[in-house]
Amino acid sequence: MELLTIGAFARASRLSPKALRLYDELGLLTPARVDPLSGYRLYAPDQLDRARLVAWLRRLGMPLARIRVVCALDPGAAAAEVRAYWARVEADTATRRGLASLLVEELARGQLPGKDTTVDLTLRYAVRSDRGLVRDSNQDVGYAGGRLLAVADGFGARGEPLSAMAIDALAPLDTAIPAGELLNTLADAVHRAGAAVGDYLSAVPGGGCSGTTLTALVLSGSRLGLVHVGDARVYLLRGGRLFRITHDHTAVQSLIAEGRLTEEEALSHPQRSLLVRALHGRAVEPDLALHDALAGDRYLLCTDGLHTVVPEADVLEMLKAEADPEEATTRLVGLANERGGPDNVVCVVADVVPA
Repeated sequence: MELLTIGAFARASRLSPKALRLYDELGLLTPARVDPLSGYRLYAPDQLDRARLVAWLRRLGMPLARIRVVCALDPGAAAAEVRAYWARVEADTATRRGLASLLVEELARGQLPGKDTTVDLTLRYAVRSDRGLVRDSNQDVGYAGGRLLAVADGFGARGEPLSAMAIDALAPLDTAIPAGELLNTLADAVHRAGAAVGDYLSAVPGGGCSGTTLTALVLSGSRLGLVHVGDARVYLLRGGRLFRITHDHTAVQSLIAEGRLTEEEALSHPQRSLLVRALHGRAVEPDLALHDALAGDRYLLCTDGLHTVVPEADVLEMLKAEADPEEATTRLVGLANERGGPDNVVCVVADVVPA
């Protein structure tokens, strides 16, 4: 079989010689032969199919480590892997797409992003936390004020102080913040919370992984800034319908996004509580978003101790039935305990009202 020079192989595969040398170094596309004197790389014609596949995957932006996995699969399995990768890309860009749309709309109206020119609103709220019926301690912490709503769910042997630290880092945001500064202010606060968690974990060593989730809303005028890390959830009741406005940072949610798992299968998955993003001592980027608040909206923030055992249909019914936020939180915690109370739970219910 006549071998192709690296130049001829590059033209046939639509990969540059520089890329071919890199893929050789990484073991992704090894030449059929290397001249022992000149070091010149030579390729076999039957390597073109693999090279063309690599070229297409690179055009998709797939990382080289994942390309290596795809190339080792049979065509059917490779197709499934590419499908899963692209579903993950679309899921990861959903939040940024929303922020980009908001930026375009506001700049087109001739105003700075996040500038609020509408009426001032405030929150009528209640917060309730419960140990549940199984756990020995309560690592879930909540906060509710006229402008700030937040929940945190600690995990691991050192989780209890960590969730409290995370809430403490956000508590100063329960004050007037310019709408244009909401997202930057939230991002800075979460980074401070992450630093505090990291400092504690370094100072107080312990067995196993410990950390906390953190999810919060901050109101400015009629704009709500959302920050989210972990698997707590934010629900919006508007016009009699319930909307979930957060994305769980869990392994099973990633599998759902990639089309590998259905919502029904996720309910009984053995790793349904495994987090892929949390505050646990290493840098993490939170989800950030801006939402328009309307008088009459009702928000629910809750940890997984509620949403993993109480179906959304029951949550919707309860939020519609109980006009008082205090009574709503009491009934929601009661529902979780009626279903076994397997975990700590904290929930915040807040109604948007004119200031």
